[in-house]
Amino acid sequence: MNLKVKISLIFMLAATFSYGQKNTSDTKEKQIIKHRNSIGASFFMLGNFLSDPPDYYLLTYGYRLTPKDRIFIEFNTWKYSEPLSTYGKSDVLYPGFVRAFGIGAGYQRFHWKGLFTAVEATPFIKQYYDINNNKIQKGYQLYLQFIAGYRFEFFKKRWYVEPAYALKYWPIDTNYPADFAEIEEEKPKYLFEPSLNFGFKF
Repeated sequence: MNLKVKISLIFMLAATFSYGQKNTSDTKEKQIIKHRNSIGASFFMLGNFLSDPPDYYLLTYGYRLTPKDRIFIEFNTWKYSEPLSTYGKSDVLYPGFVRAFGIGAGYQRFHWKGLFTAVEATPFIKQYYDINNNKIQKGYQLYLQFIAGYRFEFFKKRWYVEPAYALKYWPIDTNYPADFAEIEEEKPKYLFEPSLNFGFKF
């Protein structure tokens, strides 16, 4: 992991957790929360209508602890046929593809109006397929996200949209088939990527 990534990780962790400390003198923390629960997804799922769909699906359930603190769990699945860190611009594709399923948990902190940072950890079970669509073997991946974004709320603040940018890092990624591993060799284990999620509060 290079210096740029280390600095980004340290900054985002420090921002999230330092601002995440509860300030008992902040009267806004004592406001009544009308809608603690939320359910959401990603606009990027529209990519499933493309000619070569990623079969990407995201479903999020969140719970608002305070006006500034939210925890969430997330179901996530997609398939890909090239290294994640060079997704969309790889010179060489896998001799097959990977299907990943994961359930993650995260913490989101609102700092000022809709400005937020979040951290999330998702363990993925990965199923490898060959070019004939046959299952080969399974692997495991620990997928971490360090996110900064802004929440826009609409329709009496019941609906929201969250454009964000994230550092995604997978320190554990196991059991690649040999021919997949050759393509992954020396590829970075991180990616900077935008997101565009939406949801409904209830």
